[in-house]
Amino acid sequence: MNSALQKVAAEAMKRRAMGRAHVSETRRALPLRVGTRGSPLALVQTRTFLTRLTRFCPILRDLGAFQEHQISTTGDRVQSRALAEIGGKGLFAKEIHEALIEGRIDFAVHSLKDLETKLPYGLALACTLKREDARDALIVHPRLREKARDIAAAGGDPLDVLPQNAMIGCASVRRQAQLRYKRPDLRFCLLRGNVQTRLDKLAGDTCDATMLAYAGLKRLGMEDRADVVLSTEDMIPAAGQGIVGVTVRSADTELKELLLAIEDPEARAVATAERALLDALDGSCRTPIGGYARLRPRPGHTPRTVLEDYEIVLTGIVAREDGSFYLQKEVSGAPEDAEQLGLALGDALRAEAPEDIFLDDPSG
Repeated sequence: MNSALQKVAAEAMKRRAMGRAHVSETRRALPLRVGTRGSPLALVQTRTFLTRLTRFCPILRDLGAFQEHQISTTGDRVQSRALAEIGGKGLFAKEIHEALIEGRIDFAVHSLKDLETKLPYGLALACTLKREDARDALIVHPRLREKARDIAAAGGDPLDVLPQNAMIGCASVRRQAQLRYKRPDLRFCLLRGNVQTRLDKLAGDTCDATMLAYAGLKRLGMEDRADVVLSTEDMIPAAGQGIVGVTVRSADTELKELLLAIEDPEARAVATAERALLDALDGSCRTPIGGYARLRPRPGHTPRTVLEDYEIVLTGIVAREDGSFYLQKEVSGAPEDAEQLGLALGDALRAEAPEDIFLDDPSG
């Protein structure tokens, strides 16, 4: 157990001994307050995070050292419009980070892909948890499921499951651009909401298919709903997809030390590369951007559990939403150079892409 966990455990024991009154001589009042969105997936992720944290010190769980705070976000409340139309990046974190800055919560749990590239002043990404499967999943209307199974069994092109001019319910410009690049015939309609909401709309004939992060389906125990899981070669994921990140106030050194107990070094390395790529591109939320980093054994090294035996391979894309322009590039290097790799790849992509695709209003 690290020293920060020991301090929290000691204060939790003192609180139990003195009842639930505030213990003035301790450096921090308990319980520690954890901010989260209220969606089923966000709650699963938050509770998984707390389970991992308390595994290192079970008394923290038994004494109720942590308290969950569900916070309504703009991104969750407004689902009839695209994110670009209601404020862009960070709409699933804005109200949560306001609560963190104001001291109403002590740390916040997020899907990393929902975080803005530059966090608000005074906040830090203190912890990244082990990455779940980063791939995207295609969920088709029930009438197409048998066809999807047949194509999978035959090893065919996974997009062949979609009929000509199929309607795809989707809110992600990254997914739309990659699908349109490969299938210009496809049509798209806006489909937002939590996982179950989207699946219900799909079953109700809103569209022929929709796409979701496979990580979310797996965390909800719904992986069987994925009719086609697209490889990361067929569909470049969003930066941070499948990773849970925890933010705290930058000055809160004790909590940052506590969170080191569950930090996943591999997730930190790939997240650093992918977020640096976004930072270099600095596109609007109307810009289709994908970034996916993974580790592979360095030549001549036997894979073990230390990052030094691996190198990072980072793939990035920029595109037009209509699929008329698509650029993909790749770099590799040492994990300790993750940020520099991401920035370099972003600069290379920007140098070869039309400048207008990075504008909030591409028309000028």
